[in-house]
Amino acid sequence: MKLVTIVVRDREQAGIRLDQGIVPVETVNRLADTGWATDVYGLLESGELQALSRWLASCPLSELANWPALAEEEVVYAPLYRQPRKIWGVGFNYAADEAELAKVDREQEPVGFLKPDTSLVGNGDAVLLPPQSERVIAEAELAIIIGNKCRDVSEAEAAAHIAGYAAVFDMGADDIHQRNPRYLTRSKSFDTFFSFGPELVTPGEIDDLTQLGVATIKNGEVVASKRVGVMRYQPAWIVAFHSRVMTLLPGDIIMTGTPGPAVIRAGDRIECRIDGFQPLVNTVEQG
Repeated sequence: MKLVTIVVRDREQAGIRLDQGIVPVETVNRLADTGWATDVYGLLESGELQALSRWLASCPLSELANWPALAEEEVVYAPLYRQPRKIWGVGFNYAADEAELAKVDREQEPVGFLKPDTSLVGNGDAVLLPPQSERVIAEAELAIIIGNKCRDVSEAEAAAHIAGYAAVFDMGADDIHQRNPRYLTRSKSFDTFFSFGPELVTPGEIDDLTQLGVATIKNGEVVASKRVGVMRYQPAWIVAFHSRVMTLLPGDIIMTGTPGPAVIRAGDRIECRIDGFQPLVNTVEQG
């Protein structure tokens, strides 16, 4: 299942991406006499998202094809949701290649940081460059979305707690960070420095997570691109590791690192492209 958040009658609500377009969940409730939560965060918080995915998979294709849908050109996207309890980032997670990956010491712990939800924007929104910084970078990443509460889970158990994945951009004021590594969190916390969406892709939609390509693109050119398979720490390991630090809650977001950053300036257009996902696109403006 692929979920999005769209603006309908000035209200942000969940929609399901089907072959014919996007069907709002409230339309599904009306046509199928169901009572699913009509926003993505509500589906996660209530534990309904996995049940909705299973129910949708059981619906006859002929029935799904008859549901009225919004065409792509009619849709105005919003962030998947606006106030996750936690936005966690993992840094320096991609090896250069398989040879370097084979030498990784997994006893070492990953670099981590938190971002505030006030940094959150969505597809099509502008990233604002703060006057305090002269060098801002944008990093395309695959993000994990937690589906249910978990604490101290193993890597084998972690997959059951992943609701899905999303494309995200992690922005940072690189010059601030370079002045002192202790400034990492501050450098990543400016308003508009986290772009989220435009869709949540459930694990069942992904044949082989390790084969997904993740790319940072600026003004139509690929700046960096790598496969998930060369991550030092794979998504299930990341969930297990962080669950031993803190209780993970439905809707928590964990970024998994970037294949490489792009230095951005006013007037740029950036894209996070992940194989099989709707691209995440933002413009850049001077704040």
